[in-house]
Amino acid sequence: MAKIEYFYAGYSAFAYLGHAEFVRITKAAGREIDHRPFDLRKVLTKTGAPVFAERTTAHKEYFFGTEIRRWAEYREIPVLRHTPTHHGNDITLSNCMLIAGLAQGMNIDALAHEMLRAHWVDDYDLDNRDDLMKIGRNIGVDAAPLLAAATSDRVQKIYAKNTEEAINRSVFGSPTYFVDGDMFYGQDHLELIAHRLGV
Repeated sequence: MAKIEYFYAGYSAFAYLGHAEFVRITKAAGREIDHRPFDLRKVLTKTGAPVFAERTTAHKEYFFGTEIRRWAEYREIPVLRHTPTHHGNDITLSNCMLIAGLAQGMNIDALAHEMLRAHWVDDYDLDNRDDLMKIGRNIGVDAAPLLAAATSDRVQKIYAKNTEEAINRSVFGSPTYFVDGDMFYGQDHLELIAHRLGV
């Protein structure tokens, strides 16, 4: 079964907004998701994007306020009315927890969705092991072995490889999808992916 490559970070608002619809599209098209969690902050630095703190207030209010609320309403999903409290914390552990699931042979579609949802709806701290354990319990997954593996050399190497590949393939944000090698950036392009796949 052909796969669609999915480059994203486990704390990304726009990955959250599109995740359920992306899963629906891939299933309707008879495709699988090739999850590629990556270090979004490193990629943004490498691609020359302005540091979040240096963006204008108007820019932040529009893209990370108005746009998030509009898309949540359109997708009919809940979302916080503010940036998650711990959004600035380290994203390595959460991303590597997802990779550990892949390394252990899990289908992480549901785990990724719950991680994104918990951060953007329930204000979970994705750098907090207790919150990550709760994310696992919310969907009936024991997160302990995933967290144990998240700091392993194997998982860390995959994370670094995903990040370098994102840079080399000109990924400049989360989420980014590759359909048969063609890049679609942003969950607002999911309708174009559906059109491309005929679903």
